[in-house]
Amino acid sequence: MTEEATEVDCILRPINCEINLLSRSDGSVMFMQGDTTTIAGINGPLEARSQKMAYDKVSIEVTYTPLKGPAKVDDRLIETYIKETCESAILVSLHPNTMVCINLQEMQDSGGLLACAINAACLALINSGLSMKYTVAAVNCMIEKETGETIIDPDGSQLKNARAEFTYAFDSTNKDIVCCHSTGRFSQSEFLASLDKCRQVSKYVFDYYREVTRKYANVI
Repeated sequence: MTEEATEVDCILRPINCEINLLSRSDGSVMFMQGDTTTIAGINGPLEARSQKMAYDKVSIEVTYTPLKGPAKVDDRLIETYIKETCESAILVSLHPNTMVCINLQEMQDSGGLLACAINAACLALINSGLSMKYTVAAVNCMIEKETGETIIDPDGSQLKNARAEFTYAFDSTNKDIVCCHSTGRFSQSEFLASLDKCRQVSKYVFDYYREVTRKYANVI
């Protein structure tokens, strides 16, 4: 389905998913934004290894596997963003001395990979039934080099002409920002304008979560 954000004159690429894809995970999803595809699997709460045990909360471990070759520095950065984002959303104090493992596999990168991975992880957490303070929706955008126009959810061909690229993640309660990643050159006004547009568009990702939950969950 295609989500259209009329307020800010932009269109998100089609969003699709397949729930319960992995038989040995407590929650799993294959999440697609356009042609960008990520598989996420959740296991836990599990008994934590002693070196990673936190006595007052659950420990979050994220493993991100790129499509080709071993993990690189950028892939470790993706793990950090997803870990911190998920830690902010999960009610970590409910499961002390345990750990939750989040495994992500890149299937295809056609732009907006970090946003797709965050959304896949969030939907897999919803599917796993872990208690959460809120859900998280991530949106990618870019500033075009020639025109200075802000383009929401660009694909790989559009990103070749990007002067700056942003990925924002927002919580479902107050639409506060919980994650931000940026590259390139931009002014403060361009940053704030892109943040505002992505915050508006995040509504359509949250709507998609609710639609999927109504379809697959026994209890809403």
